[in-house]
Amino acid sequence: MKHAVVIGSGPAGLMAAQVMAQNGVAVTVCEAKPSVGRKFLMAGKSGLNLTKSEDTARFHAAYSNAAPWLTPIMQGFDAQAVQDWAQDLGQSVFTGSTGRVFPDAMKASPLLRAWMGRLTDLGVTFHTRWRWTGWGHDALTFDTPEGAQTLVADATILALGGASWRRLGSDGAWADLLVAKDVPLAPFAPANAGVAVAWSAYMDKHLGTAIKGIALSSGDYISRGEAVISRAGLEGGGIYTVSRGVREGHPLLMDMAPDMDMAAVVQKLSKPQGKTTLKEHIRKTLRLDAAKIALLQEMAMPLPKDPAALAGIIKALPLEHAGLRPMDEAISTAGGIAHSGLDEGLQIKALPNTYAAGEMLDWEAPTGGYLINACLATGAWAGQHAAARLKS
Repeated sequence: MKHAVVIGSGPAGLMAAQVMAQNGVAVTVCEAKPSVGRKFLMAGKSGLNLTKSEDTARFHAAYSNAAPWLTPIMQGFDAQAVQDWAQDLGQSVFTGSTGRVFPDAMKASPLLRAWMGRLTDLGVTFHTRWRWTGWGHDALTFDTPEGAQTLVADATILALGGASWRRLGSDGAWADLLVAKDVPLAPFAPANAGVAVAWSAYMDKHLGTAIKGIALSSGDYISRGEAVISRAGLEGGGIYTVSRGVREGHPLLMDMAPDMDMAAVVQKLSKPQGKTTLKEHIRKTLRLDAAKIALLQEMAMPLPKDPAALAGIIKALPLEHAGLRPMDEAISTAGGIAHSGLDEGLQIKALPNTYAAGEMLDWEAPTGGYLINACLATGAWAGQHAAARLKS
């Protein structure tokens, strides 16, 4: 029986292990942390968003920087395949109003337990606290609690994640090992990240408040998601979706009244103000809540009294910031192994019989189910091609 080693136990690595084991390959999974799937479990704390059920063209457009090489991989394990896989593990799913797909249990732990049970039944072996350190004498080398260990593999799947959330295992330390083997890498960069803002004391009472009913934009990236005022700046799905535009140097703008056009906002602001303050006039005419008005004042004081000028700011408020939050705080990272360094089966050209999957690859997508779906899809793709090569 051929033997494959999977390094990394996130969704990409576990899916690669499953596919190869189902194809008659003996599989060993090595994980540097004390337990498997740590980032996967963290993703499920606020509801495990497995995929996004939507129009196919729109779904693939979310991976625009990786097109067209990623498209056949995603077609091979699409949103429906993810749902079928979860249900086959006994985890029923539901689709929310925005198309996001979740397990009924919402958490990741029941799904991970069922998955681990399936992998154990398939004969997959797990080693935790095994940190990969490279190669030596045609074998993979590891630091373990028992000292240095080696494994000889007929095929290796690298699924070590990107370079964010190092405490969960994705530290990007593998990059130096691959650079030494002439594997081309794109630089790491934060993706799905918050923006840093040095708030004045005036904003203290609004910390933790979610700003809803807005539209955000930065360059070509647009979102109708919310933003959360945190002590460090602005977080939330809406901010994460447009963070790539911020990273590319575009201004970050907020439309506080996205369901009204400019003329309608001007008309409302043109109503007689009377003796009320400008702040109260804005609140009454546009029904903006206290957090929105506080943000408006924080970013654009002194506010113009002219209705047209004020409407222009409300419809496109420039959000001053100090750039994206540090990469280790980002939900995901851009960069990684360049597509030019891979063959169509995700085998690393400079390292025969070594494949890569998940966030190690240079692709990027917003939150909303796209990230986990792509990790599962690339893991399945690499596992299928590795198993086929071993059989041949």
